Amino acid sequence: MEAIIDARGIRKSFGTLEVLKGIDFHADPREVVAIVGPSGAGKSTLLQILGTLSAPDGGSLCIDGTDVLALKDDALASFRGRRIGFVFQAHHLLPEFTARENVMIPALIAGVPMKEARTRAERLLGEMGLEGRLDHKPSELSGGEQQRVAIARALVDEPAVLFADEPTGNLDSVTKQEIHRLFFDLRDKLGQTIVIVTHDPELAALCDRTLTMKDGRFI
Repeated sequence: MEAIIDARGIRKSFGTLEVLKGIDFHADPREVVAIVGPSGAGKSTLLQILGTLSAPDGGSLCIDGTDVLALKDDALASFRGRRIGFVFQAHHLLPEFTARENVMIPALIAGVPMKEARTRAERLLGEMGLEGRLDHKPSELSGGEQQRVAIARALVDEPAVLFADEPTGNLDSVTKQEIHRLFFDLRDKLGQTIVIVTHDPELAALCDRTLTMKDGRFI
């Protein structure tokens, strides 16, 4: 089975501070991988590089069979839009738009026709248990509902990989457990590969594999 993500020798420094010290990482299709470790270990920096939001100083990175470090600006942005989804601790929903519209926006940017974007958004929000909240704006939704909308938005372009950075960091314990279950439902229903940076031991324990970072390396 060919890895969806294959990263080798990833290095990253900020000034004289070496944050990533030659990281090797892979994730297989349909795998849910947790990356844990103390603050400052380099977890979020690694996630940003794997998600093509930041370039490494050295190493190689293939995602879904594409050498992403060889892609130039527009080609990289296009690849990221089509093949990578992101969920962050802060949901970053646009307050003036409904749940349905927030989910449709990335699809419309990618050139998906309006009708298809609407169909995809409604189907995904249904998968999230939000079929009754399509026309609600973020201010009318709970924190857990807003995060579900953000997850649907991340999936609307049918990415190869979903990256999540502390996705349940702002949620209460009951809502956290609902979001935890949701990630595994998505893997089972959509065949999604998911990489999660988390401080939450419950979430990490549920994942197929947990990698621990310390001082810029896996230990």
